[in-house]
Amino acid sequence: MRIAILASEGAPYAKSGGLGDVMEALPSALSRIEGNQVVLMLPYYKKIRENPAYEVEQVTQFHVSLGWRQLYAGILRLKDRDDGVTVYFIDNLQYFGHRDGAIYGSLDDGERFAYFSKACLDALVALDFIPDVIQCNDWQTAPVPVFLKAQYRPLFPDTRCMFTIHNVEYQGWAQGDFFDDVLALPWEYRGCLDMNGAVNVMKGAIETADLVTTVSESYARELMYPYYAHGLDGVLSAAAWKLTGITNGIDIRTFNPETDPALPAHYNASTIARGKAKCKAALQEEVGLPVNKDVPLMVMVTRLAGHKGLDLLCYIARRLMWEEDAQLLILGTGEEHFERFFRDLAEEFPHRVAAKITFDLGLAARIYAGGDIYLMPSKSEPCGLSQMNAMRYGTVPVVHATGGLRDTVPGVDEKGKGGLGFTFQSYNADDFYAALKRCISLFRDDRAGFRKLQKTCMAQDFSWDKPAARYMELFEKMRNQ
Repeated sequence: MRIAILASEGAPYAKSGGLGDVMEALPSALSRIEGNQVVLMLPYYKKIRENPAYEVEQVTQFHVSLGWRQLYAGILRLKDRDDGVTVYFIDNLQYFGHRDGAIYGSLDDGERFAYFSKACLDALVALDFIPDVIQCNDWQTAPVPVFLKAQYRPLFPDTRCMFTIHNVEYQGWAQGDFFDDVLALPWEYRGCLDMNGAVNVMKGAIETADLVTTVSESYARELMYPYYAHGLDGVLSAAAWKLTGITNGIDIRTFNPETDPALPAHYNASTIARGKAKCKAALQEEVGLPVNKDVPLMVMVTRLAGHKGLDLLCYIARRLMWEEDAQLLILGTGEEHFERFFRDLAEEFPHRVAAKITFDLGLAARIYAGGDIYLMPSKSEPCGLSQMNAMRYGTVPVVHATGGLRDTVPGVDEKGKGGLGFTFQSYNADDFYAALKRCISLFRDDRAGFRKLQKTCMAQDFSWDKPAARYMELFEKMRNQ
């Protein structure tokens, strides 16, 4: 099957969050399936252009019509990818080549990614790669199924399009004149993009794509409710017949405690007692906490944002320090008030709390390996990857049972049996604290039971093989429609 995957980011080339991780692993997993030809298309950002590690060659160039604009597009092919995926970069200096810093956040983001969406379709034609399936991701490529249906169908007569929602909170809103000035679509498509007098490109994708997916089964159900859908619950409910969830995997080659080069010691489920103890001691020393194997080390690697449940942790943090003999380590950056809170907490409890307000992939790996308990009290979580990373390293999760956390961390009982981690159902601090106390009690009172739960976590298959097979089932379904 010929598959084209279009996204605004993909690790290792450009990444701002979970989408980048998915775009690193999913194309590779699909390419390993016999008979597939997989193409990945990404913008040619300045950070990619200036990175000597990525050797590219120009394949072709053309102009893209975007409203009244005629815009240059260069197509560059990555030369050193070795997993069967062909990576193409869309080159335009105005939109991608001159901008430093974050991938997103420019005032013209709507125009930039409308251009990217259209340039991808033009590039597939220029490359003579007419795919069986196009898979596009989040609002940045949401114009693709609309353009495909409204303007490109004669060039892609049998191509089907899947739109995947990684986070419904970001929908691609624009003023009403964006429809004519930038998209320049036939007027009959105004209705599918219109929302409260403005343009919502994610709404357009939901209504025009052949199938809509999201990144966990529970999140797909949650999107029918206003609490989770950020205004799109009615649109998604109407499209329920073509909406499904596929729970993400993780890259088990990168996240592997047996081989991870960032770790001071390697281990597997059989050698976890000795290997993880070495990692814990080294981590405690690295972050300035007392080295003590008998004190539970609670850890969190996260963006410091409200929907990650940090308000719950802030509410119980001091109570936790006063009542429990435990340590807390936070790694991440984000909203200033959260950064300030955890810095202050570390100053108040210097022998119990460490706050690393930075972005450090090596330290993140050492935290996954050295921690005992992983905290993920997210208010909402489409899928979540950190909880799977943590379990891969034998760190027991305590999570709010929402979205992908519900799917990947079935709850255990008081003795640590029957699931993979400790969960709480209602989003409130007392329930979070109760779940955390149950986990700490198992660690303190039944170390053998806690160790058995760690091994159970490590035994899970969180690879991309099963999600990739599920994507293929849906691709076949679309192709046969």
